[in-house]
Amino acid sequence: MIRAVSPATTLPPAPAETDQPRQDERPQHRVVVIRARSVLAGLGILLGVAAAVMFVVLAQAALTLVAISLFTALALNPAVHFFVKRGLSRGAAVGAVFALAVAAFALIGLVLIPPLVEQVTKFIDGLPSLVSDITKGNGPLGFLERDYQVVDRVKDLTSAKSGGLAGPAEPLLTVVEGAAATVFGLLVIAFLTLFMLLEGPDWRRWTMQLVPERNRARIERIGAGTYSAVSGFVLGNLAASLLAGIVATVIMLVLGVPYAIPLGLFVVFIELVPYLGPLVATVVMAAAALSQGLVTAVIVTALIVVYHAIEGHSLRPMIYGRAVKLSPLAVLIAILVGAELAGILGALVAIPVAGAIKVMLTELVSGNRDRRFAASVD
Repeated sequence: MIRAVSPATTLPPAPAETDQPRQDERPQHRVVVIRARSVLAGLGILLGVAAAVMFVVLAQAALTLVAISLFTALALNPAVHFFVKRGLSRGAAVGAVFALAVAAFALIGLVLIPPLVEQVTKFIDGLPSLVSDITKGNGPLGFLERDYQVVDRVKDLTSAKSGGLAGPAEPLLTVVEGAAATVFGLLVIAFLTLFMLLEGPDWRRWTMQLVPERNRARIERIGAGTYSAVSGFVLGNLAASLLAGIVATVIMLVLGVPYAIPLGLFVVFIELVPYLGPLVATVVMAAAALSQGLVTAVIVTALIVVYHAIEGHSLRPMIYGRAVKLSPLAVLIAILVGAELAGILGALVAIPVAGAIKVMLTELVSGNRDRRFAASVD
């Protein structure tokens, strides 16, 4: 039986292909699975960082001695290598360098200690009259009391901290304790430096044995670059600081500024801190020269500023450029962060630490680039 279809009756159109949802157009749901192992690993990292920070805070004094000893050993190690290349054993070379260093310090002490003691004694003897002049607003430093009331502020601060007058024996005990702590610290630094020079190569070999064979070449390059950066900075910075101390001492001796030798030694130590040290040295020298009159203070300040300008554009950039290869901005940021974390010592070690970090990052980036290149070739 054949049924006729009316012309008005039309079959429903087949659904267009575009109306059907495609597989790739369906909403995708991403499931993130957090495993207990990942959570525990993150907590372990946080606890490790907290423990390391706590350890640094609690052992700050000991770590300071270790850091000073490490920098001293890095400064003496090139001399040890010099004697080793001349045929001496490691122990004999270390003994020779250590003996020469002790002899040099003893010679410096024999030359500087007598005038240093004399000038410090004069300073202590003249301190009461100096304080009396400042208290009355007289003398070249009298403006400190007239304009800023420094004496009253110091008295208020001292009474607030001590709660009253301290016993007469307390200052003497403080001086004795400080001297004993200084002598003990110097002895500890000397022995730590000696053992670091003796056992440094053994520690290096023992550490490399813990590194997998495939990573030893990279670690060797990182170690060599770090050693070059740190030792170059230490030696160069020490030479620049000694030169600055000599120049400052000569300037003050020629112009008749009192306590020239103690102030020169202060300049040597404070100039070890890059950028911040020269500023502090200039202010201290200007204040000391002010006791001889305004003209002397202006001359001393002008001479030391000119010297720092010459040094800052010649010697210091050569040291930092060749040793650590850091930009001035990176150097300044490193000093600020180091000073905030560990004070003067942090500012001192900030630049070599930043140079070591740069060496590590450079090696890491170059290693990743080599691996990507090898993978693309394959």
